[in-house]
This record gives sequence, structure tokens and C-alpha cells, in this order.
Amino acid sequence: MTLLTCRIDAGIACVTLDNPPVNALSAAVRRALWDMAETLDADPAVRAVVLTCAGRTFIAGADVREFGQPPVEPHLPDVVARLEGAAKPWVAAIHGAALGGGLEVAMGCRFRVAAPTARVGLPEVTLGIVPGASGTVRTPRLVGMAAAVDLVTSGRHWPAAKALEAGLLDAVLDGDLTEAAMGFARRALEKDLPDPASARPLSPMPEEFWTEARKTAARAGHAAPLAALDCLRCASEAPFAEAMAKERETFLALRPTPEAQALRHVFFAERAAPRPAALKEVAPRALQRVGVIGGGTMGAGIAAACREAGLEVVLIERDDAALARGLAAVEAIFDGAMARGKLSQADRAARSDGLSGSTGYDRLAEADLVIEAVFEDAAVKRAVFAELGRHCRADAVLATNTSYLDPRGLTEGVPHPERMLGLHFFSPAHVMKLLEIVPLPDTAPEVLATGFALARALGKMPVQAGICEGFIGNRILKRTRAEAEQLVRRGVPLAQVDAAMRAYGFRMGPFEAQDLGGLDIAYLQREGARADGQDVPETLGDLLVRAGRKGQKTGGGWYDYAEGDRRPQVSPTVEALLAPHVAAADPLPPEAIAAALVGAMAAEGQALLAEGIAQAPADIDLVKIHGYGFPRWKGGPMFAAALEMPSI
Repeated sequence: MTLLTCRIDAGIACVTLDNPPVNALSAAVRRALWDMAETLDADPAVRAVVLTCAGRTFIAGADVREFGQPPVEPHLPDVVARLEGAAKPWVAAIHGAALGGGLEVAMGCRFRVAAPTARVGLPEVTLGIVPGASGTVRTPRLVGMAAAVDLVTSGRHWPAAKALEAGLLDAVLDGDLTEAAMGFARRALEKDLPDPASARPLSPMPEEFWTEARKTAARAGHAAPLAALDCLRCASEAPFAEAMAKERETFLALRPTPEAQALRHVFFAERAAPRPAALKEVAPRALQRVGVIGGGTMGAGIAAACREAGLEVVLIERDDAALARGLAAVEAIFDGAMARGKLSQADRAARSDGLSGSTGYDRLAEADLVIEAVFEDAAVKRAVFAELGRHCRADAVLATNTSYLDPRGLTEGVPHPERMLGLHFFSPAHVMKLLEIVPLPDTAPEVLATGFALARALGKMPVQAGICEGFIGNRILKRTRAEAEQLVRRGVPLAQVDAAMRAYGFRMGPFEAQDLGGLDIAYLQREGARADGQDVPETLGDLLVRAGRKGQKTGGGWYDYAEGDRRPQVSPTVEALLAPHVAAADPLPPEAIAAALVGAMAAEGQALLAEGIAQAPADIDLVKIHGYGFPRWKGGPMFAAALEMPSI
């Protein structure tokens, strides 16, 4: 396959890279770019070069197949330097995304132009590394240090308009990008050429700037953003060559670290999740009209997420008052998005235009998909599905949002069981990315594929789960909470348990999280199981709920809370309640506490794999990361356990 093609038009060489699917910078691509620069420099007919890419994007970064492999010459920094030093100025014409090494190649060109829809970014810190081919050295010379710190240490993408304003782009061009870029090159030759990026001046920044920047970078929780910041500082205080050496040394040092390995693991898992290999040849059913049953917190969030994806939504509630509250809840989500600048007034109006409500199931006659999101009560849910069976089309997908209940019992007797599916959203559903997709025994492959297509439309991270109590995520959560309580029973103060998990990378510990969500939710689930005759051991949480302590909403759960203050305070009342059930104080090192809880997650994950509830360890990791706050840079509990965490 020919990676680079070239045509020459009136002194302008148009070089096109074609390396599907994303024009990644493989060793072969790097060699081809080097050789092309040599060839065109020697061609007297060429005055300038436009670099374009075939397909849907510019160079979207490194070749992921080479992740973890020894670098192969020519190394990317050398290729970028070769383009920058070319006798004929190069113009990068960017469409789609120029990310990581792709943007570094563009910065080696003398000019950068882009389509209005293009994006640029240096996302290396999200993979636990730093840019390795001048991203920390050339970027501040083009956009200034403050903007470079924002771009490099956050890993965020900039739209073309922002990149133009910052100085990273020289022009945003409408129409045919290749032809417009060649015209830009001809006009540029009529003027004095600007200095290459490496020759542009860069002044040191005051110490206060770096102090604040370090505070911001440290919030990421892992090493790469701070390491990138150190490289940026070196770029402003050392000669170009020395700064390049510092960047390359840092890049190579970070690549083999556990954090970088974990983040690469998550990257690959996230990339594969939306399109499972088993469904590759299966076409999903068409989706345009969605019904949502129940306008509570979950139903309103699901409705808002569907409207954001452009789907028409009908919200169904039991009476006019409940319907009015449900529609108002959805509208409040739209209002919040507009207040945060996420929606324009016109977009806000369009969201409302595609939303309607009814107290009658007959409005669902033309729905392509109906999602039941009523209270977690089996009888109520069964009644809903009975109505859906009478009113919906035979090919409409019918889904339940249950968190714990067996969907087989909820949909039993409803006609056309092949269309039934579990879609377990996480609250708030318009924010949380995880979506557990639960096929029933009779679910048709195209219905399962429709669940994954919905997840892609909503921007969710889908994970297929088998049927068991709590599916993947809540079953592991139950085991983790039991392990946390066991630590308390053996004498570890609960505040130390929470502190250890925050130190590990969670935003809050297990007891703080329970106080935020409410202890009564899991308590009612346990009480329901006991009422059904199941042998459910008494938990410490049960003691608190029976004492009226349900969490922040009652002013106290595992901790006390002052009115208007969400900060947890160690509770003498809780210590007295639990005293008969816990051993004498026996503090453990934070590392041992984290090992115990993450080990419990991984052990339950192994059980889920053995039972066929989870299909792969990476699926479990995605569930915990996107639904339960597991730190990305640890890779998830299955990945962390594979790195042999110290035992308790």
C-alpha cells in the first residue's frame, strides 16, 4: 500500500497521507514523511508543500499497535524537525482531528490551516505520558505559556476557532480544504516566511504562575500532568535542544510506569466497548422515537439524555400531577445546561420541542424503544410491561432500567420476548457515562445491537452484563461495602477507611459515598430480600438506618453533618451505636486498607467472570471506572489486582 501520494500544481506539492483508519503515525508513515521531505527538497519545480490526509481525519496520533513497543527509527521528534527544516515550507491542512503526534507534525510545518470543524489537542497525559515530539516545547512558542499549559496538562481538545484565536492555527478555511490550503500556500510565498516554531522566542514565567499551575495539574491525581508541566517550564527556561531532550527523557521514563500501563489498558477497553466484536455483522433496529416510563430522577435524566442525542421523547406518568413534575424535571436539566453555557437559547428550545408527555400508554404506539424507569418494585414494573405489551408495536424494543431485579420476571408473559432488554442507567442518567446492557434469554441479536447503538448515540460507555442480583456494578458494590464494614468490625476507624480510598484515588470513600446516596436504598433492598425468606445477615448499615440515620439527607449517616455543610464529621453517636459490634481500635496502613477493598472488588469480579455474568476483565474495569469512581490511572480493580497489590 502507498502511504503517501503527491501531485504538483503550479509549484505547490500536495502530499496526501492515506493510512486508514485514522492516519496513525506508524514507523512506515514516519519513514515515508522523511523520504518525501527529502524528495521534494530536491525538486526544483516545488516551491511549497501542502500536507493533507485521506479519510475522515488528519493524523490522529501514534499508532496504537506500537504502544509498549521499542521506538523504531526515524523517531517522531526527528521527523517533525525534518519537516520544520525543509527547504520548501510545509503547510498542514487539518480536517477531523490533529491529536498528539499529529499535532506535533503540524507544528513542525511552517503553517497550519484547518477546516472549521477540525479539532486539535495533545491528549498524552490521559495516557499517563507527556508529548514526546515537541508538544511541550513548540506549543508554548506558538500560543504562549498560559495557553500551552491549559492544552498540554489537561489533554483537552480545542476546536478550530479556539486554536486560531490562540495562534496555533494560521487560518480556518471554508470550502474544499485541499484547494483552499494550496491557495493559502501560494499567497504565503508572496510574503516573508514566519520563523519556524523552534526559533520563536519564549520568556520565563514568574514563580507564582508555576505554583498555581501545579495546583491545577495535581488535581488530576496522577503523575503525567505534573511531569508535562515540568517539561513546559524547562521549555521556557532552557535552550530549545535542552528542552527537547528533557521532554523525550520524560516521555520515555513514563511509558513503562504502572499508571501509563493502566491508562493504556483503559484506552483500549473504551475503544472496543461501543462496538463488540460479536455484534459486528448485526444491524441494530432504527431508533428515532423513545418512550420513557416514569418521570422521577432516573426517568427525567434518561429523557434528557435521549433529547440531547436528537431522539424524540414521550414521557409517561401515572397522573397529570406526576407528569407535570416529570416534565419540569427534564426542563430543569435543559435550563441547567443553558446556564452553564452548554446550550444556546435556540438549542434549548429545540430540546423542549422534541419532548412531550402523556398519562396514556396509547402515545407509545409508534415508539421504536420504550425504557421503563419506575420505582424499584417488581409488581409496579410488571404492571408497566403488561401495558407496554398491549400498546407498543411488535418490533418496538422494550427495556427495563432495574438496578437489582431479575428482568425475566418483570417481562414474563409480554408478547415477543425477543425484543426485551435490560438497560441499567446510572444516576444522574444525563451525566453518568456507564450503561449496563443486559440481554434476556430470548433477546434477539439485533435488539442487543440496538442497545449498543443507543449507548453510542447517548455518548455512554456500554458494558454487557448477565443476569444476577445487581448485575456487575452493584454486585461488586455490595461485596465492597461488606468488606468495608468488616474492616470496621475488626477495629479500623471508618474515617481511616474513607481516607485510604481517597488516597488511592477515589473522590470519596465507601462510607462517605453511602451517606451521599442514602443508606436506606440498600437497606430497603436487604429488607425486601428478608421478606422473601432469604437469609440476609444484619449489617452495620442496618443499625444506622433503624436509628434514623439515612445519610446526608437526614443530617447523619455514618457521619454527622451540620446544616448546610456536606463535610463529614466523625460521629460520637455512631461510635456508640457500633461499639458492641466492633473490636478495639486497630488502625491499618492506608495501602493495606486499599488492598483489602480493591482485592474484594477483584475477587467478586472473578466470580462474575466464572459465572458468565461479565464477559471480560476489562468490562469489569470499565464498569467500576465509569459508574463507581474507580481512578482511571489505576486501570480498574481487575487490572490493579493483576499488578499484585500488597495483601492485607
